[in-house]
Amino acid sequence: MVTENTSAEEQQSPSLNRVMGPKLLYFFVIGDVLGTGIYALTGSVAAKVGGALWLPFVVAFVVAFLTAFSYLELVGKYPRAAGAALYTNRAFRKPFLTFVVAFAVMCSGITSASAAARAFGGTYLPAAFNIEISDTTVAIIAVAFIAALALVNFIGVSQSVKANVVLTCIELSGLVIIIGVGVYAVFGGKGEPGRLTEINTEDTGWLLAITAATSLAFFAMVGFEDSVNMAEETREPERVFPKALLSGLATAAVIYVLVAITSSLLIAASDLSDAGSGALLKVIDIGAPAFPRWVFEWIGVFAVINSALINMLMASRLLYGMANERILPRIFGTVHPFRRTPWVSILVTSAIAAVLVATAGTDGVGKLGGTTALLLLCVFAVVNTAVLVLRRENVGHGHFRAPTWAPIAAGILCVWLAVPVLSGRPASDYYIALVLIGIGILLWVVNWLYLRSKGEQVREFDPQALKE
Repeated sequence: MVTENTSAEEQQSPSLNRVMGPKLLYFFVIGDVLGTGIYALTGSVAAKVGGALWLPFVVAFVVAFLTAFSYLELVGKYPRAAGAALYTNRAFRKPFLTFVVAFAVMCSGITSASAAARAFGGTYLPAAFNIEISDTTVAIIAVAFIAALALVNFIGVSQSVKANVVLTCIELSGLVIIIGVGVYAVFGGKGEPGRLTEINTEDTGWLLAITAATSLAFFAMVGFEDSVNMAEETREPERVFPKALLSGLATAAVIYVLVAITSSLLIAASDLSDAGSGALLKVIDIGAPAFPRWVFEWIGVFAVINSALINMLMASRLLYGMANERILPRIFGTVHPFRRTPWVSILVTSAIAAVLVATAGTDGVGKLGGTTALLLLCVFAVVNTAVLVLRRENVGHGHFRAPTWAPIAAGILCVWLAVPVLSGRPASDYYIALVLIGIGILLWVVNWLYLRSKGEQVREFDPQALKE
């Protein structure tokens, strides 16, 4: 927990090298947002909303954009590598709540990587090699994919911000191809503009259809919150962060909306739904049949690999940090003597991901993507509340201040998209999320009982050390 002398401690400890300017931070934000969501979930979102595929991405952007205001105020007040766990701890001073938030963030990384693994095994890898495989084989490939990520994670991965720019450009190129195909097809006389206003009301009302689709589409907008971890490595973060974060998020949203419009113009919602995680491949087939499809297939392979690796790295390091802080069993903090990587936390997070991808079923991408969005919506609801609570804490330097209505509106929308019935979410999202959080609470209790048996107090911990 943050103590009264935190500021003095921060001043005495060495700071990270401030190498990031506005352009690098802008690309970092875009790179964090782009990825598996749009590549794998376009068909699933279309199944829920119909032809108005663009609308859920717009609403999801509004929720993310308003939440970004809260993160901007908090990162301006506390410009060191941090995140939701630190903000929760500063606001509420409840170690257990801080732990639950940190564990939820960790679980979101695992479910996000698992969704990418299912997209890899079920869509992009078979497409790249032009083969058809059964769902059992998809599960086997997805588990092997997780194992390969674990091996890379164990060996040790170092990724610079400039390398992230290159990776972002490659992922972005695939989406630009889709948009270009749409422009080419429309000018060639293809496309049905009337589809853009069609909302699927066969089984539900229009509002619930939009809400259910937005609840899933939100998965495509997450990632922007990770940029707060770069605060200590950014020059003049109080000045640079607002413009870079908001413009990066807006750029990603514009790309998503254009991809969604292209998809609906060229293909009926029912056909997009049937295509599942291969919906964008179908857009290529219909819009530009002469285009070398393999180019987009391999870009898709790369996009899901990159997203999965980043998320598994985050999850394993966060579990390692919680073990180091003694809020989870210390064994999870074991570091390999030669590789100097947290091999036990890598093994545990990878095992959880392997179970998820093996049991997710045919709609694994949608289930795991929806669970990721649910977990982060709950975290964002806490952060949007924390920013208002922390208004009473003065930090002695100038910083961005969000308009009060923004975190209030964002918090209400996050809760709306997370609550059963109102959100239109399938029950599987809640089952998976509750099981994962339940595992975390069980581990917390086991650790608490162990410490008590040794006569040790369950001490307050430093959220900054969780390395979110």
